[in-house]
Amino acid sequence: MELIKRLQPDFMFEDDRGLLVQLAHEGYKQINAVFTKKGAVRGNFHYHKETDEAFFILAGKVEVTAALDGAAETAVFGAGEMFLIPKFVRHTFVYTEDTYLVGMYPTPVEKPDGSKDIHAG
Repeated sequence: MELIKRLQPDFMFEDDRGLLVQLAHEGYKQINAVFTKKGAVRGNFHYHKETDEAFFILAGKVEVTAALDGAAETAVFGAGEMFLIPKFVRHTFVYTEDTYLVGMYPTPVEKPDGSKDIHAG
């Protein structure tokens, strides 16, 4: 089983003005823009029961480690790369550079009752 799935944006267009990247045109109900400083860790091997997480790195670099049922994998992602962590896969992010990323969720992590679909690994 692939624990960290590499994705491609839906569409990219570049000309002398710059770059337009369409990450998705449907399917996501929660979108977060995140900045994290070099050396920080986010996630601490948590997982989600109800949602997958897709990420697009705008700038910087992050080392992602994922684990499920005794299997583990680590991958490094930099600017312009996109990946998905499926639900139930425990994961943690170590930021090796100051990093800006976009996180997208088909089902919101924060529930209407105030609880969160975030579970300790």
